[in-house]
Amino acid sequence: MMPPRLPFSLSALVPDLSPARLGFAAARLARAEAPLANLSVPQPDLLADLAGRHVALIGNARALAQGRHGAAIDAADLVIRINRAPLPDPASHGTRTDWLALAVRLSDADRARLSPRRILWMSPKRKRLDWDSARSPGFYLHPLEDVRALRDRLAAPPTTGAMMIDLALRSDLASLTLYGFDFFASLSLSGRRAAGDVPHDFAAEAAWVGDLRRNDPRLSLTT
Repeated sequence: MMPPRLPFSLSALVPDLSPARLGFAAARLARAEAPLANLSVPQPDLLADLAGRHVALIGNARALAQGRHGAAIDAADLVIRINRAPLPDPASHGTRTDWLALAVRLSDADRARLSPRRILWMSPKRKRLDWDSARSPGFYLHPLEDVRALRDRLAAPPTTGAMMIDLALRSDLASLTLYGFDFFASLSLSGRRAAGDVPHDFAAEAAWVGDLRRNDPRLSLTT
């Protein structure tokens, strides 16, 4: 007996069955770090791209929507946003997204809306990493040992923003200005969760950023 014909083709359901994509899927499923790391630009190359630049790092605190920092954000040499990066108003948030630091899967709609020039995967949860991000120009995969070192420093899993601060300050950038960072005091524009619903220690991150600001004049926090 002939098997029943499907109302669709497998190639239409999974349009890209290339060896590269299959290898990526297998490495991600098996948590094989080396093949995934091979997709990333080297960290020294990424840090070299920050040298001498004035960088704006945009968090997702709800309080940012009450200000008018958009023009200052867009005037930075490089604008880095985080995860789904809501942009409720250009007056408060600006419009540019040069780099996007991710720990969540990016939807097609958000990818088109933000149109980042570079994607940085910061999360240790490699299974969330999608193919479109991994194959994008200039893709960067944050090393697991760096995530673990900051986790040990904070005694809790670091936020994407904390990992990005830690990474950026290793470079020779001219300045790093934080917008939309109030350590969950006003909650997040990108969700409804309370501080108790997430695994991060926001008090520890606030104290850590305070120490960094006292010891590194390149870092400033705009409230």
